[in-house]
Amino acid sequence: MPADIDHFQAEPAGLPAIASLAIVGNAPEVGAAAEAIDAAACVVRFNNAAGFGEHTGSRVTHLALVNRGGQMREWLKDRHFLERPVVRAAQAFILPFPMLPEEENGPEPICWTREALALLRPLGRPIHILPEGLHERARHLLAPRTQGRPNPSTGFLVTLALLLDRPADSDPARAYGFGFDGWPGHPWAAERAWFAEAEAAGRLHLHPLEG
Repeated sequence: MPADIDHFQAEPAGLPAIASLAIVGNAPEVGAAAEAIDAAACVVRFNNAAGFGEHTGSRVTHLALVNRGGQMREWLKDRHFLERPVVRAAQAFILPFPMLPEEENGPEPICWTREALALLRPLGRPIHILPEGLHERARHLLAPRTQGRPNPSTGFLVTLALLLDRPADSDPARAYGFGFDGWPGHPWAAERAWFAEAEAAGRLHLHPLEG
């Protein structure tokens, strides 16, 4: 694997372990949080980054881009994707899913990691790929709270990666715009319960949505 592509560790690359951290989801009811979000040392956003440049602020240090399924396929067809403001502003990228071997990526491809790397690498910014071990840990954490084999959301996976091994004396991460709603295949109630436990433990603060 090329040297500029790393498996993501507990803290964002190049930032101190106790850096203030804002994790910005895409729920439209995030509210007027721009100033607080932009004040964080590390600002993590997701996919199309709803509200970027407006009510959720204009800073992004890490942009998580889902690298499986139709959304990445759509981006790869967009000749102007790299010109998007949030992509241009990002200092690093996070791909939430490990790369599938080619023989497992068919007959209908679902993993677009190779193509995403080819698209992003010329920008010269770090690209972090969340390893399968993190996915296993996420499923283990969610399994007691739901039925069947959990399929964690990108927001859950990235938040878990960011919080793992963060020093106990770190300020709580601040999460904005998490509505725990969307594709029905994700265990939203279980993820909400995990966020509540992390908040009770002082690991993060979940800002409520407006309304």
